[in-house]
Amino acid sequence: MAKRIFVTATNTDIGKTYTTVKMLKEYASQGLRVAAIKPVETGVVDGVYLDGAMLLHTIKELNPECADLTIEDIVPISYELPAAPYIASQGTPFDFVKVDAAMAKLEALCDVLIIEGAGGLYVPVDGTFMIVDLISYFQASTLLVTHCSLGCINDTLLSLQTLKNKGLAHVFAFNCRAEDSDFSRISEPFFLHNKYDVFKVSRDIDTICELLYNL
Repeated sequence: MAKRIFVTATNTDIGKTYTTVKMLKEYASQGLRVAAIKPVETGVVDGVYLDGAMLLHTIKELNPECADLTIEDIVPISYELPAAPYIASQGTPFDFVKVDAAMAKLEALCDVLIIEGAGGLYVPVDGTFMIVDLISYFQASTLLVTHCSLGCINDTLLSLQTLKNKGLAHVFAFNCRAEDSDFSRISEPFFLHNKYDVFKVSRDIDTICELLYNL
């Protein structure tokens, strides 16, 4: 089985796909065969997969063994409504058989499989499972991507506590954007004072990938 790494975030639009692409490129630069899967994507309208298409393009570029894959291999479950999977699917039970088959196909082609979640940890997948439950099911190491704007202390600590309570091995990293120039003044001091490792996706992707691979 390939090394499985699940990329989640403190909320939606935090930078999971951006981070996943950087991780794929970093692992590929180390000579590892890479692949990615987004088990469920919502907001897919007229066959346009905003996240899945980027993942498919990237792995085809980095891993020749993925040349014949299609978007359905990368995103086995999709819905049109841009909402939590539970809502978008109208409560349809999550199809673990379909996702497991897609993962098995990808794992035959790679050494590292990055699994991109949807939204944050407590996004409902169906009437029973949340995104955080998928991490346990897939037995994956976890990268929590968090933001750098005001409120990130609260959002980050809540998600970290959830991962700790669930006993999930994890690393967390900040995805700072151009407009987050105040991070070093309004939020970062808290994490540094409390002895957290402040990893930034744009700066520390090599360290992030090494830590995750060894979890």
